[in-house]
Amino acid sequence: MEESGLANTKQALKRHRQSLKARSRNRMIKSHIKNAVIDVRKALEAKDIETARSALQKATAVYDKAATRSVVHWRNASRHISRLTQAVNKLEQ
Repeated sequence: MEESGLANTKQALKRHRQSLKARSRNRMIKSHIKNAVIDVRKALEAKDIETARSALQKATAVYDKAATRSVVHWRNASRHISRLTQAVNKLEQ
């Protein structure tokens, strides 16, 4: 673990360590979101309705979990879920 050049107190050093862990967790969750959305988009391009539905269900779960943990704002998650759902529903028609 790297030492911070600005943190001089024990409290500041601990807070810096915590922020590094949180950053790592948040980056991991955001990459899960991106991968889930890519899966939905690929299924939409292939016009595979069943795969798109299952990928959408997974993407919705990933977005909801990220919103619950405040990695993304809940309105942001809701908006993206809504747009993906509209795209899947459009494919079904």
